[in-house]
Amino acid sequence: MNSEQIIKKGKEVIKIEAEAVLNLESSINEEFAKAVKIISESKGRVIITGMGKSGLVARKIVATLNSTGTASVYLHPTDALHGDLGMVRAEDVVILISKSGNTEEIANLVPLLKRLNPVLIGMVGNKDSKVGRECDIVLNTSVKEEACPYDLAPTSSSTATLVMGDALAIALIEQKGFTKEDFALLHPGGSLGKRLSLKISEIMYIGEKIPVVKESTSLKDAIFEITSKRLGVTVVVNDDETVTGIITDGDLRRLLEKPTDIKTLKAVDVMTKNPKTIKPEYLASFALQFMENYKITSLVVIDDLNKPVGIVHLHDLVELGLKVR
Repeated sequence: MNSEQIIKKGKEVIKIEAEAVLNLESSINEEFAKAVKIISESKGRVIITGMGKSGLVARKIVATLNSTGTASVYLHPTDALHGDLGMVRAEDVVILISKSGNTEEIANLVPLLKRLNPVLIGMVGNKDSKVGRECDIVLNTSVKEEACPYDLAPTSSSTATLVMGDALAIALIEQKGFTKEDFALLHPGGSLGKRLSLKISEIMYIGEKIPVVKESTSLKDAIFEITSKRLGVTVVVNDDETVTGIITDGDLRRLLEKPTDIKTLKAVDVMTKNPKTIKPEYLASFALQFMENYKITSLVVIDDLNKPVGIVHLHDLVELGLKVR
């Protein structure tokens, strides 16, 4: 094939698979609703089995369910016949995936599963197949055609099954009241977990590490405070210890650009009044977005009395792997 033919074929595949997914909408019916309710109310796990390509799809659905709060495990149909069937309990829900619904390894597993009495959900392309007839609930994943020109390699059918699994997982999120905080607990590693759960109070500089001076502090001493605390900034407070301003490296550079006698200056003469502040209970990701919006590199963390309890710096947020959405 030349380049034009290759591009045409690639687009044809996408169109065929997209149509298969759109046609799947008609399968989201009472059977689907029943499956979601049964899984959400189950005291056991979701056990998913499939052979070959269906097994690979099953593993992905298992991963999605686990990450969204529904305990799941993959059961290889052959291994099930050699001892792994012992993982199945009556309180479990078993999902059997088969394009034809007549896959030998899956069909042979059905009567053995029935002895253990879990709820059986068939995710099949033929409701009248061996597996389809024996399951308590059937989710129809049939497709008009495979993208494979010989109708051999599972393409549209595996995509449709994968999407059906996603539909189950997302519907279960709503049904079970699964929150973003719950999601964060299951994803503690990497930037995702940090974005969803890390609070400013957990990462801010506190106590002696907070650069802070009084309004009456000389500029010389204010510069020493900025230098010694190594954050490129100092908070300015009044006699009541409440925040009134902030002095940054940028303020000092701009000051030096003007003909000014800095020896007589106080912190109050140089500070930027009413600096941007934040409360410690906010998420670190919110602080990062806040800094990006206002083009600043530090935020003063205050309590309910407007007194400084910490300071958070852009560099630390970036080092944690947080990113602006």
